[in-house]
Amino acid sequence: MARMYYDPDADLTLLQGKTIGVLGFGSQGHAHALNAKDNGQQVIVGLYPGSQSWRKAEEAGLKVYEVGEVAKQADILVLLIPDMAQPKVYKEAIVPHLRRGQMLMFAHGFNIHYKQIVPPPFVDVAMVAPKSPGHRMRDLFTRGLGVPALVAVYQDVSGQAKPIALAYAKAVGCTRAGVIETTFKEETETDLFGEQAVLCGGVSNLIKAGFETLVKAGYQPEVAYFECLHELKLIVDLIYQGGLSWMRYSVSDTAEFGDYTRGPRVIDEHVRQQMARILKEVQDGTFAREWIAENDEGRKRFLRMREEESQHPIEQVGKRLREMMPWLKQTT
Repeated sequence: MARMYYDPDADLTLLQGKTIGVLGFGSQGHAHALNAKDNGQQVIVGLYPGSQSWRKAEEAGLKVYEVGEVAKQADILVLLIPDMAQPKVYKEAIVPHLRRGQMLMFAHGFNIHYKQIVPPPFVDVAMVAPKSPGHRMRDLFTRGLGVPALVAVYQDVSGQAKPIALAYAKAVGCTRAGVIETTFKEETETDLFGEQAVLCGGVSNLIKAGFETLVKAGYQPEVAYFECLHELKLIVDLIYQGGLSWMRYSVSDTAEFGDYTRGPRVIDEHVRQQMARILKEVQDGTFAREWIAENDEGRKRFLRMREEESQHPIEQVGKRLREMMPWLKQTT
C-alpha cells in the first residue's frame, strides 16, 4: 500500500534560513511561489528578461531575478518551466551556478527519468508533483485546503532530501490533502500513460468517435455534442466525488445496465492491447524520443495536428453552443 504523508509528517522548520527559487510563474509556478510565500517562506522567482510574468510576480509581492541569479541565490531551486524548455535553461543558466548543499526540485520527472537533465553528484534532487492544475492548487490553498501530491527523491546527498521535500510539500499546501511517496520512474511513466491512454488521448478520441457515430447516423450535431461531450462533466464529477460506484448509484438503472453490458464492447481486448503497447512505448523511451525529436525539429507535426483538431466539427458545434451558455465562464 502507498505511503501517505500529511501535515504532522512534515516539518517547516527545515526550510528556515533557506531561499526557495521558483523558475517560472505560469500555472504551476505562480501557485508554488505564492503558496510558499504565504506560508512564511523566503521565495524568489526566476524569469527570462522581458517575460510577461515579471510584472505579475512583482505585483504579487515577490522578488524577481533572471534565472542565473536565482540559481546563485536559491537553496531549493524549483524548475516549473515547460518540460521541453528545461534542459536548455538548465544547461545555460543553472549548471554554472550550482553548488554543494542545494536541492533541485521538480514537479514532473520527465527530464530526470529520460536523462535530459543529468544533475551533478553534489546536489539533492527531489520532486513534489501536485495532482492539480496550478490555479486550482492556489484557489484551494487560499481557502485553507490543499491538493494531493506525489513526492520522490532521486538523489540524496545531504541525507535530508526526503524531509526537506516533505517540508516543501507542506509549504505549498499539499500535505493538507495528502502526499504519496513514489519514484521519478513511477511518476513519469504513470503520468504519461494516464495522459495518453485515458485522460487526454483516450477521452478526447472516445468523445469524437461517439459524436461522429451519431452524426453519421443522421442525428443532429448539437444533440450529439450534448450527449457525448457536454454531459461528460456531470459523470466525471460523480466519479471524482465517490468513484465509479457512486456514479453508477447516481445515474439511472438503464444507464447503469448499459455501462455493464456495452462499455466492455467499446473498451475491449483490442483497446487493452493498445494500452499495453502505449505503456511499453513510455517505459522504453520511444515516446520520449519522439517528443524530444518533435521539439528539436520545430514542432511542425505537433502544430499541424493542433490546428487540424481545432477544426473538428465537434469543436465548431461546441463553440456555437457554449456562446449560449455564459454561466460556463463562471466555473472555469
